[in-house]
Amino acid sequence: MAGSKRFIGLMSGTSLDGVDAVLMDFSGNENRIIGDAFTPYDDRLRVQLLALHEPNAGELHDAAILGIQLARMYAQAVDELLRKTKIVRQDIVAIGCHGQTIRHRPDAGYTIQLGNGALLAELSGISVVCDFRSRDIAAGGEGAPLVPAFHAAAFSHTSVHRVIVNIGGIANLSDLPPTSGVRGFDTGPGNALMDGWIQRHLGKPFDKDGTWAQSGRPDDKLLKTLLAHEFFSRKPPKSTGREAFHLRWVEQYLTRREKPEDVQATLLALTATSIVRSIESYCAGTTEVYLCGGGAQNGALGAAMKAMLPGVRVARTDELGVGADWVEACAFAWLAHQALQRRPGNLPAVTGARGPRILGAIYQN
Repeated sequence: MAGSKRFIGLMSGTSLDGVDAVLMDFSGNENRIIGDAFTPYDDRLRVQLLALHEPNAGELHDAAILGIQLARMYAQAVDELLRKTKIVRQDIVAIGCHGQTIRHRPDAGYTIQLGNGALLAELSGISVVCDFRSRDIAAGGEGAPLVPAFHAAAFSHTSVHRVIVNIGGIANLSDLPPTSGVRGFDTGPGNALMDGWIQRHLGKPFDKDGTWAQSGRPDDKLLKTLLAHEFFSRKPPKSTGREAFHLRWVEQYLTRREKPEDVQATLLALTATSIVRSIESYCAGTTEVYLCGGGAQNGALGAAMKAMLPGVRVARTDELGVGADWVEACAFAWLAHQALQRRPGNLPAVTGARGPRILGAIYQN
């Protein structure tokens, strides 16, 4: 491993679809992706993880057992990635593992990401950096979003004002103006509400390309009510999660006479509108918006955002050299590299922390 600068990034986000794994090389002037792999969650695991978002009897035991299960799944993802790339594990410096968020409560001083980094280090034979959010929260920050620092390193332009929008279960943006500091924050729901609604009514894990949403019509009154949530008017820095945006929150405003497809269209409009309003309110002068995360594959969502942002180029990060599905996993490989180089991984202007901090707990091999 002498001289190696190869790191693996693992990301399992709030969409609860599975584990994204990337192998990156940081030895050159550019961060190079060597390979990628995806390991899907099965329905049972997804249901178990969703249950842990709410307090319930036995949750501590369940969380520990699921953390072990996830560590084994992460180790399998690493094995698959190494097999595909034909890279030996001895050439990997470390794994950056975000873990699976089940609670995010910076207001109460904590955040919980399952994954059992110690077991992952044992199973993989590779050093692991995990628990990235806790140090930022300890320093008074939101602990999220953490990806803007990587977005700035990978996607900033010297003369073009770009915004990177990551649309996972929750959406967040990174504002990358060419002449001033980087900003970033969560904008609200991404895919989580749309995924939950179609799962309930059609038994599908997600609305492919937004086709079902396009078959309905947004309910303007419902959309206005949902946009009145206090999070949308809160000024950054800010972060959120399923604790705030879940189907029960939506259902309290339904008359039960709505067509399911119209509610889906409204939820798509909610995601698009909250993202666009965030850009308009806090990212003045933006000329290019690049989408990443699972929501970047939703053509109807992308089209809705384009219609609301006339004169602004809206595209996917693929055009900047990083596939939209892999950006977050790349970010956690980069954050692991930062940690082992003893460099800060947070941006205080983004999270609200008292200052730059080295992020992550390290399980050395």
